[in-house]
Amino acid sequence: MRRFLNGVFKVIFSRMLIIFLMVILQIAVLLLSFIELRSYAPFIWECMSLLGGVLIIFIINRDEPAEFKLGWIIPICLFPVLGAMIYVFIMGNFGGIGLKAKLGRRMEETRGLLFTDKETREALEKCPDDFRGFARYMQETAGFPVYHNSTAVYYPLGEDKFADLLRELKKAEKFIFLEYFIIGRGVMWDSVLEILKEKVKEGVEVRVMYDGMCSIVLLPHRYPRELQRYGIRAKTFAPILPFLSTTQNNRDHRKIVVIDGKVAFTGGINLADEYINREKRFGHWKDVAVKITGDAVRSFTVMYLQMWNVSEFGREDYEAYLKNTPADEVKLHDGFVIPYGETPTRSTEIGKTVYESMIHRASRYVHIMTPYFIVDREFLDSMRYAARRGVEVSMIIPHIPDKKVVYYIARTFYPELLQSGIRVYEYTPGFVHAKMFVSDDICAAVGTINLDYRSFYHHFECGACFYESAVVKKAEEDFQNTLQKCQEVTEEYYRKIPLYQKLTGRVCRLLAPLM
Repeated sequence: MRRFLNGVFKVIFSRMLIIFLMVILQIAVLLLSFIELRSYAPFIWECMSLLGGVLIIFIINRDEPAEFKLGWIIPICLFPVLGAMIYVFIMGNFGGIGLKAKLGRRMEETRGLLFTDKETREALEKCPDDFRGFARYMQETAGFPVYHNSTAVYYPLGEDKFADLLRELKKAEKFIFLEYFIIGRGVMWDSVLEILKEKVKEGVEVRVMYDGMCSIVLLPHRYPRELQRYGIRAKTFAPILPFLSTTQNNRDHRKIVVIDGKVAFTGGINLADEYINREKRFGHWKDVAVKITGDAVRSFTVMYLQMWNVSEFGREDYEAYLKNTPADEVKLHDGFVIPYGETPTRSTEIGKTVYESMIHRASRYVHIMTPYFIVDREFLDSMRYAARRGVEVSMIIPHIPDKKVVYYIARTFYPELLQSGIRVYEYTPGFVHAKMFVSDDICAAVGTINLDYRSFYHHFECGACFYESAVVKKAEEDFQNTLQKCQEVTEEYYRKIPLYQKLTGRVCRLLAPLM
């Protein structure tokens, strides 16, 4: 009883509840103002109704997926004034103007620091036209060069990455950068933190940045101050504040570790115990990651410093962290690697384009692991066209979901996928959090980018694309091994899914682009 009461008091006086109540209060005030507007200002009401019609025309002519348009047109048609007000507030993204300007300034400061060297350009000339075209797009349009003088290690489980991460952190001599969506106290983070404390004492510069969602549930609001007492430079990206703001929707979903500018880690694995199966939340947690060594680490270093300095004043000495010591241990010419980042402040969807490019270029197979599947018609058509032209398209998703509504939406795609010949599997031991593509034994992508609208359009993300690399073989082996623990989805399997799940998924799918 005492434990129950302690839990109740903890919730009542928690910062999370205060933020929630203040946001609800602001929404209530807006709704009351909206109701009163019709009674006391009918002219303004009529003008707002007219605005709703104008907005529908504007939305139809926007260069964005049809699902986005439909997701807004329906509420504006049903509630012209309220729908118009919400659309202007969210799509105007007035709170994000400052974020876009700050990040743009940092990206401009780093212009020219990332480039494709002469040796890599010469090696690219020997590659097929389709990959050379993709590399050109990534360099000239996205701003992320291709590297040849790099190697990578693929980790099929969080436990594998965790063990090697500890070893690499202990080797650090100059600096350690960590950027994560989630940091949770436990075996994993405590082990990392102990090494970081020791490294600070040795004179190594350590920076830690995590997304503001952590301070809602997992970490104290003032946790950066606690880390700073150990000599660690720490900050929260976009702290959750008790005010309505569209910037709260743009989370830092990246997972990046950079050590001395020579080694980098990325993938789906956060610093919390469920990612290494020390805590069971949704059955067995299946995740993947990669370690990159060599010149390609340069891109991750720049991406990290750009994000770190969004909330800083003055200018960073970027060059000081890009003076790589020649990596004698690097095995030259282990294929090509292109690290890349995604940001909601730019109009190009890099992560989505990387995946679509792999689907379009595939001639034999495309194998996918993803925790969520909520895509637009354009992406779905790319997958279906590949399957119908004879490419084996197979996808593994979770059997035990972490978010039930999102899981129900994903299952609504099953009939469309199966009818086009795409094979879908559910990972029966638990939850798949891996974000991995592999195709034709020649190309693979590993990172933080899910197959959903949040990753494609709303979050800060990152990843790495590999071509003719050892990672490709390891990724395909992992897919085949994981497949042995999966149940294939068939039309009969879909028919047995409870009706309430299908209905919930269908209804929520209408608003999925806005979720």
